[in-house]
Amino acid sequence: MTAAALQERSELASAARIVVKVGSSSLTSPDGRLDPERLRALVDVLAARRAAGGQVVLVSSGAIAAAIGPLGLAARPRDLATQQAAASVGQGLLVAHYTKAFADHGLRVGQVLLTADDTVRRGHYRNAHRALTRLLDLGVVPVINENDAVATEEIRFGDNDRLAALVSHMVHADALVLLTDVDSLYTGAPSRPGSRRIARVDGPRDLEGIDVSRRGSAVGTGGMVTKLDSVAIATQTGIPVVLTSAAQAARALAGEDVGTWFSATGRRTSIRLLWLAHAAHTRGRLLLDEGAVRAVVDRRTSLLPAGVTGVEGEFDAGEPVDLVSPEGVVVARGLVAFGADEVPGLLGRSTHDLRTELGAGYDRELVHRDDLVLVRRRR
Repeated sequence: MTAAALQERSELASAARIVVKVGSSSLTSPDGRLDPERLRALVDVLAARRAAGGQVVLVSSGAIAAAIGPLGLAARPRDLATQQAAASVGQGLLVAHYTKAFADHGLRVGQVLLTADDTVRRGHYRNAHRALTRLLDLGVVPVINENDAVATEEIRFGDNDRLAALVSHMVHADALVLLTDVDSLYTGAPSRPGSRRIARVDGPRDLEGIDVSRRGSAVGTGGMVTKLDSVAIATQTGIPVVLTSAAQAARALAGEDVGTWFSATGRRTSIRLLWLAHAAHTRGRLLLDEGAVRAVVDRRTSLLPAGVTGVEGEFDAGEPVDLVSPEGVVVARGLVAFGADEVPGLLGRSTHDLRTELGAGYDRELVHRDDLVLVRRRR
């Protein structure tokens, strides 16, 4: 690794604000129960960082895993209702352990439960941002988890890796640290002969040919694929990422050459567009003609009704939809301004005609360019 690369890593040691995400497998024993000693070991590392003057936001999985034992479950539940019930029980147990462990270092924690809506709806986002900022100003360590007890499939992040990346953007973090059950990204399964540790990734090309298909642990929801998705969210918006094991957390936060360092590759963007590109569950599809595709993709304009040939799915105004080319390729995602029941009557018509016939309010864009993100660039 070059001197410049080592210098970039070393800056993590003095970063003012970091987000740390820890997975269920790093907090539980082999039988799936919450392991207080593993949790305390992590807290000791984070408390030391706080004592050195750095701010820490902790995104912690483990609520459902923490309830497996107390509820007498044989394994992590698969159905949504039992997951929600287990999360309700386990979240209290998890935060109680964090409260006690941080209190031993003279620190307080604040529990924050989020859903995907909290990162895309303006009012929710402002409230979450304000609450997290105030907690940090008060010297509190926010402990964040997805609100699994109430989240439905349609509004879930799906795993805390994506949540951590979006939270990093929300709190303007200087870096994101992903702690998992492997100490680094490898060229293949770590147990496979010949697999090598990847110390640094500067862009997508560095990951070509890398096998990341292996599944996560039995008590977690995310494998390496979801971690790399979260890495993309963070790095593409200017936030570097370190991926390593919980056992290497202290060395990683000290800027040592452990785990895998993912360099920041882009600039900050709208949290709403981040959510659309990486975390949104679209509710329908708008079928575009070739002219509309060129306007949206090449000229970056809003989507007007005149360029839409069809609509699929059921959605309300303000929900995310896919924008699809005549070849069936999803070229963009956006927040649609009308519900699915209104859209068919608008298709293929100019905004002038719509205003004349239907009145003011119907001459709007179907998807405004500020609420639209490209998914695939045209060649």
